[in-house]
Amino acid sequence: MNPVQITATAQLPNGEAVLSPFGTSWQKLMIWVFIVTDALLFAGFLASYGFVRLASPSWPDRSQIFHLRLIALMTFVLISSSATMASAVAAVQRGDRRMLIRFLALTIAGGGCFLGMQAYEWASLIREGGTLFSNPWGVPLFTSCFFLITGFHGSHVLSGVVVLIITAIRAARGRSTANGIEVAGLYWHFVDLVWVFIFTFFYLI
Repeated sequence: MNPVQITATAQLPNGEAVLSPFGTSWQKLMIWVFIVTDALLFAGFLASYGFVRLASPSWPDRSQIFHLRLIALMTFVLISSSATMASAVAAVQRGDRRMLIRFLALTIAGGGCFLGMQAYEWASLIREGGTLFSNPWGVPLFTSCFFLITGFHGSHVLSGVVVLIITAIRAARGRSTANGIEVAGLYWHFVDLVWVFIFTFFYLI
């Protein structure tokens, strides 16, 4: 009877094999470590936002400030891009490079559209007088929290788009691996999931 394999191996430049715990590649292990630590950072930001909001005697009415239809469209686009990313992972597992590139391109387009709509939303608030330190709605910390948290998330989306562009170029040249696509997919799904919480806390509650 063969022993159960509980570790995966990686190769150093000198050819020495290195064991990776949990039966997964080092790339996946490291992206999971990043996701957990980054999730804690976002959780800290959202918890701070909740504390500030509860401690404030009043809070602006989001429906009078934000373009909620635009925000709903942004959310739909980002969630849809998560579906196309999952399709890209499925395509690479089937060995279908043509569909892999197509779904990666759709995911990149979704991320780009999201960033464009977020930039429009930011520009609208800035034109109305909203800044990181003050705003015309009476609670300075309102826009401070908004620009900080949505900007931090937007930087994650931008980073993801850059990574996906590089991944798509490598895929077109036949240099991508299934493991690399899956790692990129894990990051993209994480970014999408974080937005669901931001959308709920800022725009729904």
